[in-house]
Amino acid sequence: MKKKIVTFLMAAVLLLGALTGCQINTKKVEVVKLDPNNPIAITVWHYYNGAQQAAFEQLVSEFNATVGKEQGIYVEGKSQGSVSDLEQAVTDAIEGKVGAEDVPNIFASYSDLAYTALNTVGLADLTRYFTQDDINKYVEGYIREGYLNNGDALYLFPTAKSTEITMINETAWEPFAEQTGVTKDMLSTDEGIVEVAKKYYEWSGGKAFYHKGRDSMSNYFVIGMKQLGTEIFEVTGDGVKLNADKEKIRRLWDNWYVPTVKGWFAGYGRFRSDDVKTGDIIAYTGSSSSSMYFPDCVETAEGSESIDYDILNAPIFDGGENVKVQQGAGMAVTKSDTAHEYAACVFLKWFTETENNYKFVCESSYMPVTKESHSVTALDKALGDSNLEINPKAYDCLKVVISDDKGCEYYTTSAFANGMAARKVLDYNLSDKAKADLEEINAKVAAGRTREEAVAPYITDEAFDRWYEDFVSALNTRIGR
Repeated sequence: MKKKIVTFLMAAVLLLGALTGCQINTKKVEVVKLDPNNPIAITVWHYYNGAQQAAFEQLVSEFNATVGKEQGIYVEGKSQGSVSDLEQAVTDAIEGKVGAEDVPNIFASYSDLAYTALNTVGLADLTRYFTQDDINKYVEGYIREGYLNNGDALYLFPTAKSTEITMINETAWEPFAEQTGVTKDMLSTDEGIVEVAKKYYEWSGGKAFYHKGRDSMSNYFVIGMKQLGTEIFEVTGDGVKLNADKEKIRRLWDNWYVPTVKGWFAGYGRFRSDDVKTGDIIAYTGSSSSSMYFPDCVETAEGSESIDYDILNAPIFDGGENVKVQQGAGMAVTKSDTAHEYAACVFLKWFTETENNYKFVCESSYMPVTKESHSVTALDKALGDSNLEINPKAYDCLKVVISDDKGCEYYTTSAFANGMAARKVLDYNLSDKAKADLEEINAKVAAGRTREEAVAPYITDEAFDRWYEDFVSALNTRIGR
């Protein structure tokens, strides 16, 4: 009878794990007694700058003066510059290059870099220091990313996240919508954005409506395919499988490459907001963390015009699932001794408590990471209770994103060997082709061809087939197939 009960309970645990999509932590959690008179020093490398860095440093100081002082932990943060600068610094430290610093105790990391670190210097399994109740407090999609080997070891911890949103120059949109009958509901799908962009091109006399860059092209492929029911990189115990269903890839081609070469989508400046500010486009899909940088006016040769804005959820392919990208680096803890690993986890747990996390979120325009904090009520309470200030655009952005939480899945690809190289193919293969093809098309138009005539050879079935074969071959090469 006892055996039957044990078997039933084990089956229930396994079923619960399958239903939640996360591993169940049954490990004994380590609790280390530290000496406040001899505090342990913890170094944190990150990529925050400006207001984000100031907010992070303020929280570190607060931790050191309270919990850190009580328990014997002293945290020191260091910005390495940009995300790429941070990745290079961590890589150099891992490889022990001449002049490189020692690997820090904690470093901000995307899953691919964490995967590399795990298989070289080693990372701490955070389930040794977080109970299952602790882990269950975090948004499932965020925490799932940290199980790098799809096992029961958690190596990457969420501290602040972002997703994608669509922002519009409301002032330019209103007369266009009034005269053409388009609605913002049409912008909820990728196909609808293309339809609106075509109408805007015709209405405006040849101007682009939408920025071609998205937040990143790899997001467009990864999330687009997931919305259509397919993981483009399916990571299993045997490695990674490429799922490049031709019909689905064709939908991505038709709703990005085709409107780009036709001139309905465009991008000129370094940032998407640059092209809104110059009036070259009136809408884009970009990172929620960049919402505060949407311009307040349009600057042209004729002068400056103040503009209003609106924020919408990122588009979903028609008939697709409500899947959003979850991005923003988590924090990895370098494998060392139990005391340092424990101290690092005490800081991460404190940093992501609702009140503390919102202190960072309100300055950085990132999203909080616990389930409790993912509500407009929690946001307003944090602003009121802590007397926090937040950029109005960042506040409106958070309200839009958080309000859609219950109906969406936050997703990112699982880490795998050569994952960064594979994502580079997604980022540049089609966008580089579009750039080169546009130069040829524009030259033909300048020579007297109509744009329709110039574009025609580039958007045929045969043109797609040639690109598709090259695209799949490049991806297979990167993942070692």
